[in-house]
Amino acid sequence: MSQNLGREYTKFVSQNILGMLGISIYILADTFYISKAAGSNGITVLNLCLPLYNLIYAIGSMIGVGSATRFTILKAQRDSGCDRFFSNAVFCCLIISIPFILIGAFSPDGILRIMGGDADIASLGVPYARIFLMFAPFFMINFIINAFVRNDGAPSLAMAATLAGSFFNIIFDYIFMFPMGMGMAGAALATALSPIVSTCICGIHFFKKDNQIRFLWQPPSLKRLFQACQLGTSAFIGEFSSGVTTTTFNFLILGIAGNVGVAAYGVIANLALVATAMFNGVAQGSQPLISRYYGKGDTLAARRLLHYGIATALALSVVILFITRVQTDLLITMFNSEGSKELHGLAFNGIRLYFPGFIFAGFNIVATSYLSASDCALQALATSFSRGVIAIILCAFTLSRILGMRGIWSSFMAAEMLTTIMIMIMLVYLNKRRK
Repeated sequence: MSQNLGREYTKFVSQNILGMLGISIYILADTFYISKAAGSNGITVLNLCLPLYNLIYAIGSMIGVGSATRFTILKAQRDSGCDRFFSNAVFCCLIISIPFILIGAFSPDGILRIMGGDADIASLGVPYARIFLMFAPFFMINFIINAFVRNDGAPSLAMAATLAGSFFNIIFDYIFMFPMGMGMAGAALATALSPIVSTCICGIHFFKKDNQIRFLWQPPSLKRLFQACQLGTSAFIGEFSSGVTTTTFNFLILGIAGNVGVAAYGVIANLALVATAMFNGVAQGSQPLISRYYGKGDTLAARRLLHYGIATALALSVVILFITRVQTDLLITMFNSEGSKELHGLAFNGIRLYFPGFIFAGFNIVATSYLSASDCALQALATSFSRGVIAIILCAFTLSRILGMRGIWSSFMAAEMLTTIMIMIMLVYLNKRRK
């Protein structure tokens, strides 16, 4: 039993880590190419747009992961209602994406000003914001299809689709931005087309004999959306928290260090996406297995999978901390095409103070996913809301007033530490209740 469980865990998690790394690497490629084409102002634009991207991704994550989790639990219980969650997720995301399309079409400059950009930054960022906002439905639907394909027993195909989309983005980032001279618009177009590539590859699963996902032409159901979001809210807040953190830090940093400070944080935020992607890979890889065993009533196997996930997250956090300590200068130089000493100094201190927080963040991401996958929606929501909204905002505002920029960089670790304490108390209580 334990050997089979370990092999299943290794297969699902390793492939999901690779897939999530593919997503984060194309974001790094965006940052690298934009830094070459538009310097620190380009990175500032990217960092101001990042919360909007996080919001789109978070909505797709909430509906996709929640619907796929509900699908897996009901399928394990042989409930025919599982068939209705896929099409409902697709229809709901198409409706929810309409405001993003309208903002992208008619007011991309306005949204950039709301995010804190001045006139020059807003003008530079209009083509980028317009394109990726208008492609919002493709980002959301890609996440839904990927989650269902993974939960329907095809993690290898889901990984291949994600990697293919990422490689497409990296290659066409360069082609659109430089040989074709499209600049920021080219970067946005490459990013916008990549989920279409990924979706097409995932679509292969629907033609296989072992496919159990059914698309039904049915009116969208708010009841089923709510049932899915109960289990997907933690995924939403987990993704959206990056946007909350970025927005909070951007406004605080603008008041202390201006656009250069935001550009320095852009370097840190994009590197942090790679770290977060690895932990999300562990969480999303183990989620289908936890949901399956929980649906069958095997809580012992579900808890064992949690232990595997925590051990993997701790090992990854040690590797991340080692790399960011040893290669700090190299990591900054990759995105500092103008050779700004001010940007380098701010980013150097930021990396050294920010990244130790992943020792706690990895545990928090994996444990929160376990709570959601085992139908503890309220507990998962509470932990996600703590680390993603309440704790980070309180710590950032408090520590920035006391320590300035050092306080902003340190607030990430402080918020994750507080959340770790909260999660450990919850897990002890749940284990006692389920015995």
